[in-house]
Amino acid sequence: MSIVAPSLLAANFLKLEDECKMVNASEAEWLHLDVMDGQFVPNISFGIPVIEHVRKATTKFCDVHLMIETPENLVSAFKKAGADSIIIHYEVCANLHRNIQQIKELGMKAAVAINPHTPIFMLDDILADLHHVLIMTVNPGFGGQEFIPHSLKKVEKLRRMIDERKLDVLIEVDGGITVENAQSLVNAGADVLVAGNTVFSSADPKETIKKLKACSR
Repeated sequence: MSIVAPSLLAANFLKLEDECKMVNASEAEWLHLDVMDGQFVPNISFGIPVIEHVRKATTKFCDVHLMIETPENLVSAFKKAGADSIIIHYEVCANLHRNIQQIKELGMKAAVAINPHTPIFMLDDILADLHHVLIMTVNPGFGGQEFIPHSLKKVEKLRRMIDERKLDVLIEVDGGITVENAQSLVNAGADVLVAGNTVFSSADPKETIKKLKACSR
């Protein structure tokens, strides 16, 4: 069964507590929190104060995705805000191994995200140090984008790398995930499905989460 991580970026921000309660009552295990700085990606989302309040409202694992430059400067603050895991981008970290160790030393799960143009083999030397890898299936920065088809091949390649080494590393996918394409991603090797508009814009978000959760290899 897949892990479902509703992306709060697509929630109604006037009703964040209600949205968190809905996720709490659903079959989702994680809550995905996208932090954007307007520098690494062309958008600004939310930051530490919002996550502090969300942490109080949710019982779910808080998966914090830092789409920001110099994430090492803020990792400790996000830990205090309530992050259970921190995802940093391969593309902005000049000292990636050190950044991963910093996250783990603070007691959080460490993950690395890669953009659509970044090949899987770039993770070769740090894969064993990670809890999960986030494959961006759209270009980061905005919700509601269409899934990039070649992302399936990237998931398959990463699945083979993980299985060949017998590593306990999860594959997370984010961007354009729908009820219609979720099963193909899970078949390719994905473990965690991040879904924003698919969940929060649906007529019955809990039922949508249930359908995503039902995907299995």
